Amino acid sequence: MIYDTASFLINLKLMFTVYILYSAKFNQIYIGYTSDLPNRFLSHNELATKGHTIKYRPWVIAHTEEFETKTEAIKRENYLKSTLGRKFARNIIREKFGSSDG
Repeated sequence: MIYDTASFLINLKLMFTVYILYSAKFNQIYIGYTSDLPNRFLSHNELATKGHTIKYRPWVIAHTEEFETKTEAIKRENYLKSTLGRKFARNIIREKFGSSDG
């Protein structure tokens, strides 16, 4: 089937991903959101030259959640950065990587 560009763009949905990164070397977590997870992850691990995450490389993706709107993603990101949300994140880390709380 052949699609014209306009039809393709109309049907293309931009999704937003909330993600939890984990640095086993430093037992650190990082929570963020993006509309381009592969490039954002590359930035955290290799491309960025300043910022919080460069100090704790390497990172692995511990958890992701998809949202249709930026507003929903930001709301979830903010929750995950709260005390209860960080507890949720640490539980995921413990289940997947066997890490202790830190």
